[in-house]
Amino acid sequence: MITPSDVATMTDTQKTEHIRKTVLSAGQELRQRHPWLRHQNVIGATIMIVSVLGMIGSGWLYVADLIPWWLCVPVTAIFASFIHELEHDLIHLMYFKNRPWINNLMLAVGWVARASTINPFVRRKLHLHHHKFSGTESDLEERGITNGERWGLRRFLMTGDNMLAVVMRPFEMIRANRAYIRSQKPKDRAEVRRLSLVQLTSYLPIGNLYYLAFHTWVVANTVLIGAELLGQPIALSAPLADALAVLNVAAVVYMLPSLLRTFCLHFISSNMHYYGDVEARNVMQQCQVLNPWWLMPMQLFCFNFGSTHAIHHFAVREPFYIRQWTAPTAHKVMRDMGVRFNDFGTFRRANRFFEAVRS
Repeated sequence: MITPSDVATMTDTQKTEHIRKTVLSAGQELRQRHPWLRHQNVIGATIMIVSVLGMIGSGWLYVADLIPWWLCVPVTAIFASFIHELEHDLIHLMYFKNRPWINNLMLAVGWVARASTINPFVRRKLHLHHHKFSGTESDLEERGITNGERWGLRRFLMTGDNMLAVVMRPFEMIRANRAYIRSQKPKDRAEVRRLSLVQLTSYLPIGNLYYLAFHTWVVANTVLIGAELLGQPIALSAPLADALAVLNVAAVVYMLPSLLRTFCLHFISSNMHYYGDVEARNVMQQCQVLNPWWLMPMQLFCFNFGSTHAIHHFAVREPFYIRQWTAPTAHKVMRDMGVRFNDFGTFRRANRFFEAVRS
């Protein structure tokens, strides 16, 4: 039994190890009580199949005029959030580790289901790097979703749109890319060019097509609605009207769910991770538990990410559904060891762990 006085003398490394052992022990006990949880590959494949079918079914119900758009969008986004958590676990080889072709196939299917995201095969390396150097200059994954930026209209717009997150701060992203590439210790200039090319093309082809369609839809409808409000309606030709009708359907069944899920996930993730003044590899400084009641609507579209993702930083190989199940035990030991809970000051500190950001 560890007492508060014991905790006061423990190093961050010792605290991290104690949390890790406690969380893994809770997972082992859970699997002993529920032996079916040991069939991890089957569970992962089932989640993928059900989620993809759920997205397709929700879209079909909307197209068939059986449910309204305002129901289709959140339902589809929830199914997509399951796939995102599954992709994260696949990146850590939690499913089909010994059958890499199935693991890769599931990653590819997940990317098609959520085209607003970076290529998962590129993300794998970025994410594993994130675990080692979370919150530091080379943590390109978190920098890409606005972690470390001051809060305001610019960050709000970038949070749900990965392309805007690059276009609206090109110099910051260039510096982040360079820091990441330096961290990989390339052996020569050819390797630097190869790493640079990988990052430049990390949304090709699916992501770029998605954002082209999405921004076309936004601009087209903004222009048409604006013209209507000004009393100068624009009459579209038949081909353009048909194309816009297709985009309108695609927006409801695919693009708006992606926007909703992405915004909620990036808002939660970028504010629960710390940036800028943390020690590399110090898990105690990497993130907090962010689970106030008023964030529950957002948590709904990212599988309670704010409450459970910090657990993953301590016990990396536990699947997302196990983390959710063992969260009460994990939260208790994390709180006892001094992990932060609901540190709302992160919003005004631009996610710094210790100090306020200088003007």
